[in-house]
Amino acid sequence: MFRHVKQLQYTVRVAEPNPGLANLLLEQFGGPQGELAAACRYFTQGLGDEDPARKEMLMDIATEELSHLEIIGSLVGMLNKGAKGDLAEGVEQEAELYRSLTGHGNDSHTTALLYGGGPALTNSAGVPWTAAYIDTIGEITADLRSNIAAEARAKIIYERLINVTDDPGVKDALGFLMTREVAHQISFEKALYSIRNNFPPGKLPPVEQYANVYYNMSKGDDLRGSWNSDENFEYVADPQPAVDGGDGLADIQLPSDQQATVLAMAQRTQSNPDIDPVTGAEMGASVPPVERPSKGKPGKK
Repeated sequence: MFRHVKQLQYTVRVAEPNPGLANLLLEQFGGPQGELAAACRYFTQGLGDEDPARKEMLMDIATEELSHLEIIGSLVGMLNKGAKGDLAEGVEQEAELYRSLTGHGNDSHTTALLYGGGPALTNSAGVPWTAAYIDTIGEITADLRSNIAAEARAKIIYERLINVTDDPGVKDALGFLMTREVAHQISFEKALYSIRNNFPPGKLPPVEQYANVYYNMSKGDDLRGSWNSDENFEYVADPQPAVDGGDGLADIQLPSDQQATVLAMAQRTQSNPDIDPVTGAEMGASVPPVERPSKGKPGKK
């Protein structure tokens, strides 16, 4: 059960309206690394988790992400407040109003016009939010690793947003949000490593003969590190198909009746490498195709 608390989780102060900055902040409102995506990701994981303590953590962080969504939405609303009034009341000449709405980097017409200056569930380019941003797979060791990466990506976006504004109040609020991403990342890492058997993800073991092999799949100077070292991997410098020792060809055993129909289809659709037909592309080209030898008109002897 949820109850809305009228106070924000963090006090937000905006020095002056800035529709361009508001548009950029939408990246963390309705974008793939944004707060709504994070909240939905952790809610779905928490609702399906069988571990009571981990479930509580996921639900707590999901709820906090909703409070962050409210902070970002409030920032967007305040940064757009003056432009919203101008747009609604038409107090400026048309050309001047258009310039004020679309200037300063605010090139999202979804923000400027369709939503009247309020926070929209889109990213900064006006692309609508989608549940495709939620990459939960239902295996907690995989989901926690995905959460760690998601928090890292969100932290980087907040850094970049901080770098494009000189508004002290906005910088302060974004700094708080950025820091909470770090705190969540730590919680997810603690939860991951509290699972004794957390790697590899899932239940089935890997095929042993391929589990600790590194295939060098590029030509040229081979740079080495712990990720492809002889200490950690069996390093195969020049892998050739097929690594399982087979011929590397695809094969299927078909029933005899299907084998016959597949053979008939192959014969019917077989290409003739000995002919050179005139194509439509050649006929439409600016340079006429080379004339083929005439075989005479039909019916003429």
